[in-house]
Amino acid sequence: MAKVADIGSKRLINLAPDAWVKWVTQRPEVVAKEILGSEFHWISRETDVLVKAYSATHGDFLVLNELQLRYTTQMPLRMRAYAALAQERYRLPTYPVLINILPPPSTLTIVNSYEQEFLGLRAIQDYRVINLWEIDAEIVFQQPLPSLLPFVPILQGGGEVSVVQRALQALRADAQLNELESLLAFFASFVLDTPLVQQIMRWDMAVLRESPWYNEIEQRGIQQGARRQLIRVLEQRFGEIPHEVEVRFEGESVEKLENLMDSAIAVNSLDEFVSILFI
Repeated sequence: MAKVADIGSKRLINLAPDAWVKWVTQRPEVVAKEILGSEFHWISRETDVLVKAYSATHGDFLVLNELQLRYTTQMPLRMRAYAALAQERYRLPTYPVLINILPPPSTLTIVNSYEQEFLGLRAIQDYRVINLWEIDAEIVFQQPLPSLLPFVPILQGGGEVSVVQRALQALRADAQLNELESLLAFFASFVLDTPLVQQIMRWDMAVLRESPWYNEIEQRGIQQGARRQLIRVLEQRFGEIPHEVEVRFEGESVEKLENLMDSAIAVNSLDEFVSILFI
């Protein structure tokens, strides 16, 4: 039985599948025929969506969509595995697309291919990468792309109050989109003050928890809080902190940040802390 509030990847893409496959493939002649099951025996994820598509030039093919809250170094191998499993199951050519929602730490480079060579044999899997923070928010309203409405605040040019309100109006104008307001509110909190967000729209945690990204969202908030606290302690003890030191905190686990906090309190100088940090 389907969940009452479903704001996962499949729900979002199902809002306008034709518009979605045209956008991710960048081919206006492509149409969506069916959203398929993407569970492969030992793999069961709520963030990947498989769409059977068609074009007069290429016939039937698969569009494999992986919506990832934040890119990790495991993504290239995962995209290779998903593409191969999808093609084996449905016997159709596969067009894999990785959609990154939030920017990764500055120390991490996003790649669009998996490559491995072992004992003279090579494995290669290309895939398209779409970074939402590089997408112009205006595209969502012009095409239109209702699947991207909840992400408008984090798109390029989407952080203005007026643009967020346009997205909110679009959600409220369609009964199918109402439940996405909480997701829009969450991403709006990245660029607007939380009290302002709560003033202009609903922030329903019960609905937000239905998102497959909720645990990652919650963990990210804890990490950000630990990172801010560590920087504050260092600044109070030693004054201004070099940018390269702050950058090293990005993407660190809560456990590592807590250990660094213990060091920040115990050391006698910033140089001593830096020597620990760069070990």
